[in-house]
Amino acid sequence: MLIRSLFFLLLTPALLAEGQHYKYQVRASKIDSRVKSYPEIGFVLADSKGKPQDIQNASVDTRVPAKGRLAIWLMAPKQELMDRMNSYGIHAIQVHYARQWFGKCCQQRPVSEHCRGNMRLEAATGEDHSDEAAIAKPDSIKGRAFEFVKHLSQVNPEGKWQQFLNQDKSDLDWEKVILTGASHGATTASRLAKHTKVARLVAFCGPRDQYQSWQSLPSATPKNRYFGFSHVEDMGWAEFHYQRSWEMLGLHQFGPIVNVDQSKAPYGNTRRLITNFEVKGNAGHAHSSVTPGNRSFKNKNGTYRHEPVWRYLFTHPVDKAGKAFPSTNAAKKIKPQKVK
Repeated sequence: MLIRSLFFLLLTPALLAEGQHYKYQVRASKIDSRVKSYPEIGFVLADSKGKPQDIQNASVDTRVPAKGRLAIWLMAPKQELMDRMNSYGIHAIQVHYARQWFGKCCQQRPVSEHCRGNMRLEAATGEDHSDEAAIAKPDSIKGRAFEFVKHLSQVNPEGKWQQFLNQDKSDLDWEKVILTGASHGATTASRLAKHTKVARLVAFCGPRDQYQSWQSLPSATPKNRYFGFSHVEDMGWAEFHYQRSWEMLGLHQFGPIVNVDQSKAPYGNTRRLITNFEVKGNAGHAHSSVTPGNRSFKNKNGTYRHEPVWRYLFTHPVDKAGKAFPSTNAAKKIKPQKVK
């Protein structure tokens, strides 16, 4: 199923020349006949009632000067955030990827310190990184993103999606890619950024993966390209998981933890941003409050208080960074489990 704005057909040539905001929705299985389901890990093309689960979304606003960046959003569709990326001149896609495995794989007690990281990398690349599952390349984040962009370059030439293909069109040009996600998606995006050099990593309420050590591995993506934003009443923050990951990723080398509700952009050029606006102690609301939505921090007139934060996360020059801060030893507050 492919959805295009109906008014597109009514536009005059003059209006077309000015551009428009294109939004697409299509199933991964309609783009690529090779994709398949993995019911053993809950990664399926359709649920038991036949409802499609592999719907993917894309959008670009050709009225805005393009920045030559493709954001890949990991997690459930978040059109309000994609709209903002588009307003910054960023192309955006959301791909269907394996994430339901989290409650099914790596359930050993104690769990290996590399199990979840390896499973995330398997889901991201379609390469053999984990013995928990065998995900083929067409069903990986990389594979589905590549096929989606190829499809978009054909059906939406106005969007100039082909600029994100490499020279021989055998893959994406990953150094033009912004990996971003929330929660599980933030963690998987961060793991992929460790493996593959990208333009930027934006993690909302994440990354996490307590007891895992992949966060301290050498990174293909330079450390100054990682950005994080979380609420301090989120359980992942209260239990020191996000702080741990941020320090293991080396983000303390580029500035302090900054409360955006008490500061203004560019927030000391830091990579570690937090908010503490009132959520009445609801950790679940805190978890989902750092992206646009009904739980976000709003001004009295109903506008989002964190608009400058989102723009900063996606557009702040990566070569501008704050001064290094010492580690707070957050990593030591969660003791790694030993494998017997």
